[in-house]
Amino acid sequence: MNILLLGSGGREHALAWRIARSPRLTELFIAPGNPGMANYGRCFPEVSVQDFEAIAALVRQYKIHLVVVGPEVPLVGGIVDFLHRQPQLEQLLIVGPDAAGARLEGSKEFSKGFMERHGIPTAAYRSFDSGSYAAAIDYLRSLEPPYVLKANGLAAGKGVIISSSLEEAQRELQMLLSGRFGEASSRVVIEEYLTGIECSVFVATDGKDWRLLPVAKDYKRIGEGDTGPNTGGMGSVSPVAFADAAFMQRVEERVIRPTIAGLQAEGIDYRGFIFIGLMNVGGEPYVIEYNCRMGDPETESVMLRIDSDFVDLLERMARGELGDYRLEESAKYAATVVMVAPGYPEAYPKGMRISYPHEPTFDSALFHAGTSRDSSGHLVSSGGRVLTASCLGSTLEEALAACYRLVDQVNYEGKTLRRDIGQDLLALQ
Repeated sequence: MNILLLGSGGREHALAWRIARSPRLTELFIAPGNPGMANYGRCFPEVSVQDFEAIAALVRQYKIHLVVVGPEVPLVGGIVDFLHRQPQLEQLLIVGPDAAGARLEGSKEFSKGFMERHGIPTAAYRSFDSGSYAAAIDYLRSLEPPYVLKANGLAAGKGVIISSSLEEAQRELQMLLSGRFGEASSRVVIEEYLTGIECSVFVATDGKDWRLLPVAKDYKRIGEGDTGPNTGGMGSVSPVAFADAAFMQRVEERVIRPTIAGLQAEGIDYRGFIFIGLMNVGGEPYVIEYNCRMGDPETESVMLRIDSDFVDLLERMARGELGDYRLEESAKYAATVVMVAPGYPEAYPKGMRISYPHEPTFDSALFHAGTSRDSSGHLVSSGGRVLTASCLGSTLEEALAACYRLVDQVNYEGKTLRRDIGQDLLALQ
C-alpha cells in the first residue's frame, strides 16, 4: 500500500515511525516532512499541507492508496472534501474528517454547542465578539476566578488563556477581541474553570465503531510546576494512573458514545481521530476540548505503546470497516520530553546547528518537531519546538530517566526543556 502522510512535526514523525513498521506498507510519501522523517519515506519539502492542488498531484503521480492527514489546519480547511471532489479520487482512502467534522476543533463555539446538544459533560460557557464586549465583562463578573478564555478558531495550541484575576481577564479579553490571533479570536469562548487532573483520550473511529488508543497526559505550560504561558506542548506520558478501568468506563459511556452518536445524528461521516481533552473532576470526566486529529506531543508517547498493525487500523478507519480490529497495547510506560528554542513560545531564533547521538530505535526515539537542513546540509532548528525525546520503560521512572539521558546528548544553542515531566503522576503513586 502506498501511503501519503501530510505534516512535518513531531506528531507526524511519530506516525511515520509507526507506519514504517507495518508489513502492509509498500512506500511512504510525506509532504512536506522533515529531515528525521526522511529515514522512513520520500519527503516533499516544497509541498505545503495547505497546497491542496499539489497534494492531489502527488496522489495521482505516486498512485497513493491512503492519505493520512496529521495537522488540523488542512482538515479545517477542507482537504478531505477537496480530494474527494477531484476526478478519479472520489474513492481515495483518507484518515481525517471532512470540514464538517473538523469543526469540532475549528470552532470552540461549535464544539461547545455540540456537547450541549448531545448531553456531553463540559464546563458552563458563553461566546462573545467585539460587539458584545460589555456582556462578556458581565459574564466574567458572574464567574469565580480563575477565568478561562478561548479563541474560537485555530491558534496553534496557544489560544487558551487562564487568568487569575478579573482585571487580568478583562485585559486578555480585550486583546483577544482586538485581533491577538487574527480571525481566530474574533469570537471568544469564556467558560467556567474546572478543578481536577487532565488527560488526553484518543479515539480512532470509522464513523460507526471506534477503538481507544493508549491514554496520555501532556504538559502545556513552558515553565516547571506548570507555570508561564501555554505552548504547543512540552512533554507527555502514557499510561495515566488515574485513568483506570472505572474512570475509562465512565468516559466511554458519558463522552465517547454520545460523541459518535452525535456526529451520526448531525449527518457527519467522521473517519479519523478524535482527541478528547478531559478533566477528571472528582472521578467524573468533563470535556475541555475536542481536536480533529492526534495530539502533539502525546502522539510521540502513544505511538510507542501500539503493538498491533497501525496501517491496518488506518485502512479500516478510512474504509468504514473498523469492525473486529484488535488494538494491541504495550504494557510498558512511555514518556516524551520536548526540547524547544530559547524564548519559545514568544519570539525565538532559528538556524541553530543541532547534533544528537543516534537515529530512532524501538525503545528510544528522537522525533523532529522543527528542524531543517541549511545550505551546507547541517541539521538546524526551524521552529519553536525542535526535537522530542520519546522512550519506553517498564516503569514511568525508567521511561523518564531514559528520556532525560537522551535529551542530555542533544546539543544546540539555548536548548530549553522542562525537567519535571511526569512528576505530578509519580507523586500520586
